[in-house]
Amino acid sequence: MSRETTLERALRAEAEVPDADGLAASVGVAGRADAEGLVEIAYGLADTPLGAMLVAGTRRGLVRVGLPRESFDDVLAGLAAELSPRILELPSRVDEARRELDEYFSGDRTRFDLLLDRALITQPFRSSVLEATSEVPFGQAITYGEVAARAGSPRAHRAAGSALGANPIPIVIPCHRVVRSGGAVGQYGGGREMKEYLLRHEGWLADGE
Repeated sequence: MSRETTLERALRAEAEVPDADGLAASVGVAGRADAEGLVEIAYGLADTPLGAMLVAGTRRGLVRVGLPRESFDDVLAGLAAELSPRILELPSRVDEARRELDEYFSGDRTRFDLLLDRALITQPFRSSVLEATSEVPFGQAITYGEVAARAGSPRAHRAAGSALGANPIPIVIPCHRVVRSGGAVGQYGGGREMKEYLLRHEGWLADGE
C-alpha cells in the first residue's frame, strides 16, 4: 500500500510530477496547499535510536506519534478516517515535535513542551487516564491501579490498561511509565523491548534488568 495520501495524489496531478518522490520535491506546490489551508494534518518522520517514527500534527498541536512497530500506512489511514483526509507530508510543520523527540532520545530533554491536539482521545475515562499519565515525571513510574485511581476509578485497572494501549501520542504522553504492581514492565504498544528501553533511558529500570 502506498503511503501517498489523497491530497498528495491531487497535488501531484496538478503539479504534473511523475511520482510521490517528485511531490516531495515540489516544495512550492505543497507550500501553497498549506498556505491556502488545504492541509489539515501534516506529518513527517523522526529518526530515533529505535527506528523511524511518524509524527503528525494539526494547527492545534501534535495529534499522533506512530511507533516503529506500527504500519505508517495504517496510521495515515486512521487519521484520514477519524479526522481528515487532507493529509500531506510537510516535515516543517512538525519540526518542533521532531526536535523535542531528538532531544529526549539524546538525553537533553526530560519533559515535552509541545501543544497537543487530543482530537483522537474522545472517551472521558481514556482522557482522564492519559491526563494522569501525563503528570508522571521523567524517571518515575506508577502502576495501572494507581493511574486508574488518579483517573477516578480505582478498580478499573484493566480499563486503564486499555486506555493506555490506545494512546495516540506515545512517549510525549508517557504511557511507558505505567507498570504492573509487582514491578514487571507490562505490555506496550511499541513492544515490551521498547518499553524497557524507554524506562532504562529514563533511569527507572537499571541496565541488565
